[in-house]
Amino acid sequence: QVQLVESGGGLVQAGGSLRLSCAASGNIFSSNTMGWYRQAPGKQRELVATITSGGDTNYADSMKGRFTISRDKSRNTASLQMNSLIPEDTAVYYCNVVWWLGRLREYWGHGTQVTVSS
Repeated sequence: QVQLVESGGGLVQAGGSLRLSCAASGNIFSSNTMGWYRQAPGKQRELVATITSGGDTNYADSMKGRFTISRDKSRNTASLQMNSLIPEDTAVYYCNVVWWLGRLREYWGHGTQVTVSS
């Protein structure tokens, strides 16, 4: 089984920063993509950023320049540095890992709450 555990969420004022971390454990294929998604109340889950095992990154347009995703492949961890936070960033942030091995394998963490006050 694969487990993802997020940490680092909390309450921050607008303009502040937070760093989220995700620790993945279990039987994880070495060639994978880790990512962060978020879901605000009443809205669908949306992409924040992803990073491949080769280090290629992809960001949602609204996060570019403010958020930075990174990973430590040897430790199966991924981080999301969030700067210049705005109230619209308030959401539950979920860690995700996905890979293709005969079929798509996808796993999610339970999420961590980020609240940005104005």
